[in-house]
This record gives sequence, C-alpha cells and structure tokens, in this order.
Amino acid sequence: MVEDETFDDDTGAEGGEDDDEIRKHGPAEQPVGKWKGLFPKKHPLILLNTGDGKGKTSAALGVTMRAWGRGWKICWLQFIKSKGSHYGETYAAERMGIEMVALGDGFTWLSENIEHDIALAKEAWDLAREKIMSSEYDLVVLDEITYPVTYGWLPVEEVVQTLRDRPANVDIIMTGRDAHPALIELADTVTEAREVKHVYQTGVKAQPGIDY
Repeated sequence: MVEDETFDDDTGAEGGEDDDEIRKHGPAEQPVGKWKGLFPKKHPLILLNTGDGKGKTSAALGVTMRAWGRGWKICWLQFIKSKGSHYGETYAAERMGIEMVALGDGFTWLSENIEHDIALAKEAWDLAREKIMSSEYDLVVLDEITYPVTYGWLPVEEVVQTLRDRPANVDIIMTGRDAHPALIELADTVTEAREVKHVYQTGVKAQPGIDY
C-alpha cells in the first residue's frame, strides 16, 4: 500500500469551492522558444523514479519546472490519479500551460472492480503512446506507470519498445514503486527513494502543498 500517497477524504483533492479562487490569477507566461544556450538538448533521456520512499512524483515535478523554464512543451499522464481530480500540481499546470491528464480511478489496490482498472490502464497507455510518438512534446511524464506494468495490466515488452522507438527529441520520466526490471534496464537514470521515516506512520494525513 502506498502510504505516502494516501489522502484524507476531507482534503478537497477532487476539487471544490476553492477551485476558482486558486485559478483566478490566470496563466503564467512561459519563455518563448527553446533555450539555445551553452547546453542545447543533445541527449534525450529516460528517467525512472522508483522505491518505497516519498518524493517520486515530486521529483518529476521539479524536473518539469526546470524544463518549462527552458521553453519545453510538456505532457503529464497520470496512470493512477482519478479523472477529474485536482491537486496542487493540477492548478499549477493549468496556469503554466502544461498538459496534465489524470487517467485512473484512484488507488487500484483498493479497487473492487479490477477489470475496470485494467481497461483504464490500457486506455491510458494508448494515449501515452500517442503523445510520445506524436513528436509534439519535449518531455512526457508517465506518472505511476510502474503499477500497471508490474501488475501485468500492460505488456512490459510493448512499453519498452515504444520508449526505445520514440522520436529522437523526447525525454521521458517514469514514476512509481516496484519498477519492473525491464524498465530499470531501459532507463538511463534510475533513482530509488528509500523511506527512512514517514509522518503518516504517526497518524498525520497528507498535507496540501506538501503532498498534493
């Protein structure tokens, strides 16, 4: 169970009356064009953030901010988060002009309809493959993709082959626990988050602004 990503039912992660207040300031302005400085984009990479510790998605969000600042076009596809959910990163992405799509149905390990979740995962992967192969994006983030791959809902061979065959200028970030060995072998950089201690163990729920 992913304790570091458990949310209180009263947190408002599904959206609520404060949504308009959060959005009211309008879009942020992204730098025009891709950065052409001393280090132009030469080696698109596949990054994998895995492990049982907190911060895998948060780390991907940090890279996203950096890429946005360089003028990259970015797409986030969230394999587990429920369609229509609204987190801090959702609001930020809207203002920054980042495409961020929640494609799941919440915490699948609590699901009473696994077949439905498998179908959602396959739909999410079909969209992910389309986005990756379109050549429209500099960075595509596959948030929590490790779960449907590890569960066997998505054929790992197909995922690996798609990422190998992707257009030359597309960087990829994958996140999630228990990454399949084939994903670890494929990735250029793999970071494993290790839990030393977690405030959730003391009964403290996930905190807005820190966790979501």
